[in-house]
Amino acid sequence: MSLLGEARDFSVDVLELPDNNSYRTYADLERDYVVWNVFAAPEFSLDAKQWCFPVAGCVSYRGYFKADDAAKESERLADEGYDVAVGGVAAYSTLGNFSDPILSTMMHWEDVDLIALLFHELAHQLVYVKGDTAFNESFATAVEEVGVQRWLTFRGEEHLMADYMGGRELQQSLLTLINAARSDLKLVFASEVRDDIKRGRKKDRLAVLSADISAELQRRGKTGSGWFSGDLNNARLISTTLYEGWLPSFRAIYARCEQQMQCFYAAAEALADMDRADRQAALSARDLLGK
Repeated sequence: MSLLGEARDFSVDVLELPDNNSYRTYADLERDYVVWNVFAAPEFSLDAKQWCFPVAGCVSYRGYFKADDAAKESERLADEGYDVAVGGVAAYSTLGNFSDPILSTMMHWEDVDLIALLFHELAHQLVYVKGDTAFNESFATAVEEVGVQRWLTFRGEEHLMADYMGGRELQQSLLTLINAARSDLKLVFASEVRDDIKRGRKKDRLAVLSADISAELQRRGKTGSGWFSGDLNNARLISTTLYEGWLPSFRAIYARCEQQMQCFYAAAEALADMDRADRQAALSARDLLGK
C-alpha cells in the first residue's frame, strides 16, 4: 500500500491529476470483480446497445455488482436476438463524485499494471464526456501511458517500460486484427443477401479472426486469449474498439504539446466541449495524425 500512496502523490505532483481522497483508502470486497459489465449488439450490426444514466450519460455497457445479475441480463438480451458478452471489471471510477477506494480486486495485478490503472481512473475525473466512451477511454489510456513512463523514470525502473509497452503493443496488434474483421463484417451486414447467408459469412470471418488472434499470441510467446477465449461475436468486438479508438490522436496531441500536461489537458478539455461530430472531426484531422 505504501507504493500506491507514493504513486497517488506522484499523480498529483507530476501528472497534475485531481488531488482528492480517491484511491487513498482500501476496501476488501471479498469477490473477484467489483462489477460485471454486459455488452450487447444486434446479430447483424456492430453498433453497441446503449444504456443511459443520470451521471455517466449513455454508455455501451451495463454494470452489475453480482455475476448472477449480469448473467440474467445477458440471457434476456440473447433471447431478444442480441449478441452478448459479459466481462468482470476489477476497478471503476465514480468521476470524482465519491472517494473511490483501492479495491482488493486490483491487488493480484503486477505493480506496473496497478499503477497504470490508478492513473487511468484518475484521468476520468479530469476530463469526461457523457455518452462518448471512445473519447473518454482513449484519453484516459493516453494519460496512463504518459504516467507509467514518467513513474518508471522517476523510480529508476525504466527497464520495466519495455514489458509495459510490449503489453500495449500486443493489445494494439490484436486491435488491428479486430478492426480488419469489423470492416469485413460491416460489408457482410450491409449486403443484400439472406440472413442465413449473412450468418454463415459472419461465422466464417469470426473463425478467421479467432485463428489470427491465437497466432499473434503464440508469435509473442503468450498463452490464452483472455476476453477472446470464448466464442467471438459482435458484442466482444465492440467492447474492444470502444476503449482505444482515438489513442493515436491523443498521443499526437501530447507530442504537439511538447509533453506538457497542462497543454495536453487543455486540448482534451477543448475537445470535450465540442459537439460529437466536431470532436470526431478534430480527432481525425489529417494534420493531427500526420497523414
